[in-house]
Amino acid sequence: MNTSRRISNVSCQWPSRPIGLIELIGGSYISIKPEVTYKRLISCLLKRNFAVHSWGYIPNFDHQLQANHAWKQFRQCRKILEKRVGLIPKSIRLGHSLGCKLHLLAPDGGRNCDGLVAMSFNNFKADKSIPLLRKMSQKLDFEAEFSPSPAETLNLVREHYEQINNLLIKFRNDNLDQNDLLLESLQKRPTDKSKIMQLEGNHLTPVSVGLREKLLKSNFQSLLKYEKIDLIVDQVTHWKV
Repeated sequence: MNTSRRISNVSCQWPSRPIGLIELIGGSYISIKPEVTYKRLISCLLKRNFAVHSWGYIPNFDHQLQANHAWKQFRQCRKILEKRVGLIPKSIRLGHSLGCKLHLLAPDGGRNCDGLVAMSFNNFKADKSIPLLRKMSQKLDFEAEFSPSPAETLNLVREHYEQINNLLIKFRNDNLDQNDLLLESLQKRPTDKSKIMQLEGNHLTPVSVGLREKLLKSNFQSLLKYEKIDLIVDQVTHWKV
């Protein structure tokens, strides 16, 4: 029997005897309620007896501040879970799109987890991530950028991110993925063990609220979508760190 509760901005979903913990940060604007937008992914993890903590947020320009908030709230939720079930292994951090960047910016540098799984890492500049911003900045002659900027983010990865176990997942039809750039930065660190793999799908393959599947005329299309998410879960839960 699974238990669900909200602690701060974190949706906590716990099996009765979790064998591990997944800390999920999803993509920009689809993670206001990650327990809904990543419902299929979370359900599959729960079936394999992993507790799942998913952080809900509305993105802003200060990504470092948001990363700090997520890390602190995940730490609080872990302590509450361990009071309930006893000590559990270190978490696996799971990110999708912008969520990968926020995990990489965690103030502990990744030391307090067993590794990061980064799906469709996205690190574009603000004017590319927010098309309206490009038009406004050109019209009003100003420039706005995320903090840290894309270049600063990759530099922080090289110099301050300490976790050597990272699995980067890119999807074949994803033109927003920047995992190749991330891998290049990760591998410049000594003793790095990061690796990259490609799966079938696109940038939104990990996302599934159920509604789209219900509206699809073909059950075959729905089945393919589920199979791709199941394959992601296979990689996360069987990944040897």
